[in-house]
Amino acid sequence: MSNKLFQGFIHQMHDAVGRTVGIIDSNCSVIACSNLDQVGEKRDGISQDFFTPASTFVVNKYTYKSFAGKEQPDYAVFVAGDDESAQHYASILAISLGNLKQFYDEKYDKNNFIKNVLLENILPGDVHTKAHELNFGTGVLRVCFFVRITSKTEESAFEIIKKFFGDKNKDFVVNINEDEIAVVKEVERGTTASQLEDFARSIIDTLMSEHYIQSCIGIGTIVKTIKDLSYSFKEAQVALEASRVFDSEKLIVSYDNLGIARLVYQLPTTLCKIFLKEVFRHGSIENLDQEILFTIQRFFENNLNISETSRKLFIHRNTLVYRLDKIKKLTALDLREFDDAIVFKIALMVKKYLDQSSQGY
Repeated sequence: MSNKLFQGFIHQMHDAVGRTVGIIDSNCSVIACSNLDQVGEKRDGISQDFFTPASTFVVNKYTYKSFAGKEQPDYAVFVAGDDESAQHYASILAISLGNLKQFYDEKYDKNNFIKNVLLENILPGDVHTKAHELNFGTGVLRVCFFVRITSKTEESAFEIIKKFFGDKNKDFVVNINEDEIAVVKEVERGTTASQLEDFARSIIDTLMSEHYIQSCIGIGTIVKTIKDLSYSFKEAQVALEASRVFDSEKLIVSYDNLGIARLVYQLPTTLCKIFLKEVFRHGSIENLDQEILFTIQRFFENNLNISETSRKLFIHRNTLVYRLDKIKKLTALDLREFDDAIVFKIALMVKKYLDQSSQGY
């Protein structure tokens, strides 16, 4: 637990008690005090023998009360004075500080536990036992969001997102590395994909509007157990990586909505190369110029509708038909036929995936 948190508590208690109050650690050094001049000094006349569970002792007109630590207390609170009121104040402060530290440590342990689960740094058989020790609710639905920071910033996106959640004990923000953050959120039964995307959007908007930090977010599927959070985390990662390959302009991507991209992204590159050779055995996809590829893209976007596509491209219908005939001549695939169009669509995605893979993505 940070000394800064202790110091904030001590300042508040000083106003209520009206006496000098503070905390020493097991080395008898003052780590927090309402009189800042005393912070850092070592208290004479106190030894570690005084640090016994729930012990109260008086040294140099200060009353001390130990707290925290089951077998050997880690700290002691002190109050100026050796009268009955000082003992009363010390007892109350020790109980309050002990509860504060327990809450803080439990929260910290939970975050570490969640991070280990996400990164699979804990044995599957130990997950349930540890979750029970940390009082994780069973039968609770959770989902993982994978946040990637895409702009350079001196501010900590991790701290900003933590503040976004406030003191919610049900949700967890985990720092994966400098530019990647995982968010584990508890959700209610019946939560829709659009609600998850709205929540992701609120994170992106907060980072951008208040701190000018650009980001994108992948969303995993909702899981029922703590152990399955690692699957949701991987899905969120895959969603973001697949989107970077197939739709880089998208800022929020759900694993459930990846469609064919999910399949293509997880194929071995060797299999992808074989597939392309089979599809374009009558000619190379490299023979298609940018104008033809742009036409194909618009043709797919307009559901293979020739009239609508020619209107959107501002070209005559016959011009579009000529281009489609040219594609058929080069590849032996007629995009006006549904089956050929499906094969060609997948082939383009595979080609894009291979190109990105060769560039180190």
